[in-house]
Amino acid sequence: MMPNENMNEPIKVIIADDHVLYRAGVKTALSAKKDVKVVAEADNGMHLLNMLKMIPVDVILLDIQMPIMDGITALPEIKKLYPNVKIIMLTMMDDHSMITKLMEIGANSYLTKTSDSEIIYEAIKTCFEQEYYFNSLTNKALLTNLKQRHEAPRSIHPEANLNEKETLILKLMCEEKSTKEIADLVDLSPRTVEAIRDKLKVKTGAKSTAGLIMYAVKNNILDEEF
Repeated sequence: MMPNENMNEPIKVIIADDHVLYRAGVKTALSAKKDVKVVAEADNGMHLLNMLKMIPVDVILLDIQMPIMDGITALPEIKKLYPNVKIIMLTMMDDHSMITKLMEIGANSYLTKTSDSEIIYEAIKTCFEQEYYFNSLTNKALLTNLKQRHEAPRSIHPEANLNEKETLILKLMCEEKSTKEIADLVDLSPRTVEAIRDKLKVKTGAKSTAGLIMYAVKNNILDEEF
């Protein structure tokens, strides 16, 4: 009998990091978890992209600094080819502008390499189930960035001229509603909701869901009444 993908199969993880000892440490720690399985290891972004052609994966632990192709270069390439794969960036640096940039181009979380194995496990599970794993690092970076944007001149897309349905869908996205939940609430098909979400990205200039949420906060869309 085929195992139930959602219930019984472990979350498939690839670790991309050029430090063999770090990969080994994380792999050993995660091997104790029944619902997570490290299916492959890569030592640079190019190696990882080649692996992804052959190995199905749910979550990637992606180091920012690697030779040949680093994590920052690999991230948008992976998201373009495999939009449903969740990517957790790993780094030694606590850099707010870097965190925000990575979240805007598609990262699902950001951890320092000093994070213990339980945090890494929690981030993998949360990203797989809920798309994003926010922690004090990501929250502080996003808030700092929003504050700076409020104080800076308006962005290139200050007024995206969203219609009422687009605004409502964006508001529901900010409330962490799933595509299906939004579809039920606004009486549209999930496919139509996804099309509107793509249109919102074009109108606002956002590159990801995180970017859309940041746009909504910056433009006070959460305060609008319906």
